[in-house]
Amino acid sequence: VQLQASGGGLVQAGGSLRLSCAASGRTFSRFVMAWFRQAPGKEREFVAAINRSSGTYYADSVKGRFTISRDNAKNTLYLQMNLLKPEDTAVYYCAADTAPSMGVMTYEYDYWGQGTQVTVSS
Repeated sequence: VQLQASGGGLVQAGGSLRLSCAASGRTFSRFVMAWFRQAPGKEREFVAAINRSSGTYYADSVKGRFTISRDNAKNTLYLQMNLLKPEDTAVYYCAADTAPSMGVMTYEYDYWGQGTQVTVSS
């Protein structure tokens, strides 16, 4: 499957952004999907995941502020980010996994998008 992330940008603290990840090539609905992020000088970290039945799981740092969702008819994954903080600044990546469980480690995901930059100013 090919993944294309978009929707990043520059926003002030407290603002909102919605990221999208368009998938093509294979049956989107069969994948567990996730968002990861990587800040400068740091390792890539888990943000949120959504399984085939739209069950979700979030990192503690974004719980209550971010919402992951999917539209299987449009082959698209979303990440609604509210109450953004400067520490949310990172390149955000979407990822897909053929296993049924929602993993939180990068090695658990088989396919990756190219990343989209999110910058939150204070």
